[in-house]
Amino acid sequence: MSADAPAWEQHSTARVVSPVQPRKLAKVPFVELADGRLQGVVSSGSDIERVYVSSVTAGTHTYDCSTNNNRPCGGLYGAPCKHLRLLVDEAVTQYGLDRVAGYLRAEVGDDGDLIGALGGGVERTSAAMVFSRFLRHLAYLELPGTTAPLPELHWFPAGEAR
Repeated sequence: MSADAPAWEQHSTARVVSPVQPRKLAKVPFVELADGRLQGVVSSGSDIERVYVSSVTAGTHTYDCSTNNNRPCGGLYGAPCKHLRLLVDEAVTQYGLDRVAGYLRAEVGDDGDLIGALGGGVERTSAAMVFSRFLRHLAYLELPGTTAPLPELHWFPAGEAR
């Protein structure tokens, strides 16, 4: 163990942070702070079978939005599109403004406008990794309810049943 590392980094597990507020999953079914980005999946407003993978990079505040097969979002014209705005709003609902702004290293004014504090431009990124993680999360929803351990999650320690 290192005296320089925070206590949570010295353990093999990280605590799960409860959402700040309950979220509705219809518009933004997946949102995460990972890989140095705020990223997630946003449902299309016009086509029920289309989703967009949107992301904002921490520090540079560059952003991207494309369909899950990497077709660029038609609303991304030098400013964040509606999908990015929905993603940011849902991230704030999930994690809280302070945590999201801190993760993105964004200076938010008194008005609390996080999307307005992001000054980056468009930078194309691959949607594949984020969409793959989303599909992985969906696969867990298809499993029957059980208290038995899941083989692929065997490395998580057993916790208290509540």
